[in-house]
Amino acid sequence: MSEKKIHEDQKYIDGLLKNNSFIIQAIYDKFAPKVVNYIKQNSGDSDKAQDVIQDTLITIYNQASEKKLQLTCPFDAYFFLLCKRKWLNELKKSSNKEVTINEDVLSKGDEAQELAFETSVFGEKQALFTEMFQKLGTACKDLLTATFKIKSMEEVAKSLGVTYAYARKKKSLCIGKLTELVQKSPKFNQLNN
Repeated sequence: MSEKKIHEDQKYIDGLLKNNSFIIQAIYDKFAPKVVNYIKQNSGDSDKAQDVIQDTLITIYNQASEKKLQLTCPFDAYFFLLCKRKWLNELKKSSNKEVTINEDVLSKGDEAQELAFETSVFGEKQALFTEMFQKLGTACKDLLTATFKIKSMEEVAKSLGVTYAYARKKKSLCIGKLTELVQKSPKFNQLNN
């Protein structure tokens, strides 16, 4: 099986990762107007469009930094599809009705569609994790947050003023609780199907 070729528009992903203001401005100048027009034509306004664009850029940034996102299609198609999916999900939430995404315009094997779907699912999983993380007690949140920032458990224990053994045991219990919350959520089953 052949290796997928990285698209020249990878520069937009790399620019986001490096917080390059020139690249970020280029994304807003080149790709945002199309999204704004689409959202305005589909029950939205400029403010909602800007929110969708911002959320989408954050999702792309997070996937690029955590999963080393490699763009194999034009950024324009990928970005527009992500924004479109995010907007349709917003409409679905606010109306409690099923919203269908008509993507007949794109072929089934279209790389932009595949990448947009992967990033969309990544964003939804991240949102689910964050939502369930907020349900944990303060001690668990503090401990897990410290372990995300500090790699050494000895340093984590010291920073929280607890013993190393207690920190390890508590971390295990907290991760177990977080896993349980995530797996019991109805969203978890939807994301895995």
